Amino acid sequence: MNARTEPQLLSRISNRHLDALEEEAIFILREVAGAFERPALLFSGGKDSLVMLKLAEKAFGSGRIPYPLLMVDTGHNFPEVTDFRDYRAQQLGAKLIVRTLEDSIARGTVRLSRPDESRNPHQSVTLLEAIEEFRFDALIGGARRDEEKARAKERIFSHRDSFGQWQPKAQRPELWTLFNTRIQPGEHFRVFPISNWTELDVWQYIEREQIELPSIYYAHERQVVERRGLLVPVTELTPPKAGETVETRTVRFRTVGDITCTCPVESDAADATDVVAETLVADVSERGATRMDDKTSDASMEKRKKDGYF
Repeated sequence: MNARTEPQLLSRISNRHLDALEEEAIFILREVAGAFERPALLFSGGKDSLVMLKLAEKAFGSGRIPYPLLMVDTGHNFPEVTDFRDYRAQQLGAKLIVRTLEDSIARGTVRLSRPDESRNPHQSVTLLEAIEEFRFDALIGGARRDEEKARAKERIFSHRDSFGQWQPKAQRPELWTLFNTRIQPGEHFRVFPISNWTELDVWQYIEREQIELPSIYYAHERQVVERRGLLVPVTELTPPKAGETVETRTVRFRTVGDITCTCPVESDAADATDVVAETLVADVSERGATRMDDKTSDASMEKRKKDGYF
């Protein structure tokens, strides 16, 4: 193999791999549409949900996605992401349902121990309230097994009981492409069509399909402080603490979520091709490198998932 043909061969192999992942995801999206009466696609405006939206377009055709988009807004989301969420939903002509944590706080179903605590874990309550309000029987999301230990345990079609809880020891077997989608009244499924994808797969797909993303996924200058081995963005919600030094660095976000627990990484990656190159040599998972709320204990995510978190 000479130097000229090697990149072409690697490109063909990568495309076949992405084609196989795409085909599996589209099959699952169509299976949800056929098996459930009131499904919804969770859509935050983040990179994984934008990949999901692209796959749904391919599965059903632009402007013909047969289920609404749903977002639980903590009120502490990055404005670049929520603005892009609204823009993309309007561009596609999709129905967007937004339910806010503020409403749950007003109802008294969510109580914060202090005003500045992370709202991320409390999304479970608002999500379960939305499920009850609209009687959703399946929620489709962009979680992947490579993100975190608890997510690695989960099936593609993940059953939730009538309390919205996940029982990791009572999951249904998934043989070949046969999925048991039977549910009792009040129960529902969480469905993960890109469960078998990796962060690298996602970025290679974004690069290949030229999927537009919020600007914070690429290199930009931002004020940050170093805290617990992470770069914490300096915002009204996350001000510097006594003794911390505020620096302006060139960073990007590998994942986005609640401002109070989501951190950027240093990067000069200006486009998807650059991010693919960085991801190839990354030795820490995206959540491990960017999420403060997963560092409280090894079981943080599993506990939240058992309580109804996505």
